[in-house]
Amino acid sequence: MTTAVAIKESTGVGPLLRGWRERRKVSQLDLALRADSSARHISFIETGRSRPSEEIVLRLAEHLDVPVRERNSLLLAAGYAPRFRETPLDDPSMGALREGLEQILRGYEPYPALIVDAAYDVIAANRGIAMILDGVSEHLLQPPLNAMRLTLHPEGLAPKIRNLREWRGHLLHQMERQIALQRSDALRAVYEEVAAYPVADPGVSVFDGADGAEAGGSQSGVPYFALPLRIEHEGHLLSFVSSISTFNTPMDVTVAELAIETLLPADPATVKFLRSAGS
Repeated sequence: MTTAVAIKESTGVGPLLRGWRERRKVSQLDLALRADSSARHISFIETGRSRPSEEIVLRLAEHLDVPVRERNSLLLAAGYAPRFRETPLDDPSMGALREGLEQILRGYEPYPALIVDAAYDVIAANRGIAMILDGVSEHLLQPPLNAMRLTLHPEGLAPKIRNLREWRGHLLHQMERQIALQRSDALRAVYEEVAAYPVADPGVSVFDGADGAEAGGSQSGVPYFALPLRIEHEGHLLSFVSSISTFNTPMDVTVAELAIETLLPADPATVKFLRSAGS
């Protein structure tokens, strides 16, 4: 992570922009073409020979897919005021957003769904998630709840996940990609914590020929269209695929860092169990 260190130690907007460009593996010429500028101008900005306008800072940040929080940092480094607010989710002005999110969670029941922030702290969850978390150690359920910690901790969901080896690898890889694309000490701390958890049982691969087997021994015979999360719950083997949604063109840091994760049943047996449990 030498690039991350270099970015942190730099103070001017030029080195910061260069750091983001190198992270995205974009040349000065490519960035100039995308941002309707010139490679010479980009070079002058990065070396400090030219002070960029507020407009060009935001345009370059957009084309480099810089996180909204970091766009404020770029503006400050260039001598401009932050453009994006960071409004607490419980602020009255966020009432419509909160109501909309709650409707999404309720509407998805009985299937599990939750909302997390950039460090995977749980903002809200529905009754489907509460059902899955039944039996998780009480200390993991104390706020702030963290989705990665709840899933991979030896006293969390990990002992119930039948394909723990694959699901753990998927989650860690997902976090690694995010760490590589953004500066987040909080996310890195969570990653280092959960990656260090002991794995008592490597789990059964869905490719080992055992996938589709219910706890009672029957076979679903349904091919998976994405890597499933397979959880043993109350004598049933529940299979889910995960989908994550974010907001398009967010204008607030808080909103930009929210993600809605929904767990879609991956086979008829899981649909049947969830509908029965939710009725």
